[in-house]
Amino acid sequence: MIGRLTGTIIDQAADGACVIDVNGVGYEVYVPLGTVGRLPSAPAVATLHVHTHVREDAFVLYGFASQSDRAAFRVLIGVSGIGPRLALAILSSMSASELAEAIQRGDKARFKGVSGVGVKLVGRLVLELKDKLDFAHGASPTAPPTKAKPSPAFDGALGTVHAALVSMGYRPAEAEQAVQKLAGDADGKAPEELLRDALAVLS
Repeated sequence: MIGRLTGTIIDQAADGACVIDVNGVGYEVYVPLGTVGRLPSAPAVATLHVHTHVREDAFVLYGFASQSDRAAFRVLIGVSGIGPRLALAILSSMSASELAEAIQRGDKARFKGVSGVGVKLVGRLVLELKDKLDFAHGASPTAPPTKAKPSPAFDGALGTVHAALVSMGYRPAEAEQAVQKLAGDADGKAPEELLRDALAVLS
């Protein structure tokens, strides 16, 4: 199993797939939306903590900026009804520490705007993960985690992009202005593509 990759990013796709060249071998790795925005632009060297997902018909790599995010991903896919892609969508909206905080507080509203996560599934998450995310508390000892809640002004993909920008360190007002500029042309676009557009606006 592959647990970590350090190499040169040679391609990044709008669906979150990155190709990392490690000693001449290109590994395709799917990463959360927020991680895509934090990765250096290709070509650049990056390190990803990897979960190797093996099925009968596929061998898929999922990469994360921290070990805590990878551990949270593994806890999420252990919940009935949550597969790797849905777990990735959740971690695109919040980091491991933010997920742990939301679960601990029973903050079901924090999951609003995450595609595929309905009321019943949120209830199951809060119930089943109550004592399984302790490792994520204090994941950033030098500074408290940024609370990146989707702006009430945006729904769906735009809300996810707003939350991702705030989690990356942008001020809420900056993120809101960038997302507002995309709102008129957002229909049909994936959150990953919208994030790239927002980062271009902010650059």
